[in-house]
Amino acid sequence: MSEQKKSFLIINRCAPYGSSNARDALDVALTVSVFEQPLSLLFLDDGVLQLLPDHNPADIAQKNLSANLAMLEMYDIDQIFVCEKALQQRGLTSESLGLKARTLNATEIADLVRKHDQVLSF
Repeated sequence: MSEQKKSFLIINRCAPYGSSNARDALDVALTVSVFEQPLSLLFLDDGVLQLLPDHNPADIAQKNLSANLAMLEMYDIDQIFVCEKALQQRGLTSESLGLKARTLNATEIADLVRKHDQVLSF
C-alpha cells in the first residue's frame, strides 16, 4: 500500500502573544513536518508580527516565540510566505523580518490556498 501525501497550508493570522494561536500553529507545522508531508506557512494580518526579530515577551510573562520560529529551518520548513498588504499596513518590509519569507499579493495568496489539500488557520 502506498502512502498518499497531503499538502498542508498553515495560515498564521494572530499576533505572536496574547493567545496560544501562534505557538499552536508552529507546533502543528513541526508535527506535520515530522511526518514528511508537504507544508507551507502563510502569515497574514497580525500574524506577520510573529516574523519580527528580537521578541521580548518577558514583561507579559510569555515564552519567546523566536525559538520556535528558529526550529523551522531545522525541520526543513522553507515554504514560508507573507502577505504583502499586511506588511504594508503595519509599516514593515520583508527585509525587516527575522525569517526569509516570500511576499505574496492577494491573487498569489488565493493561488497558494488552492494548491493545498488541507488548510489550517490559526
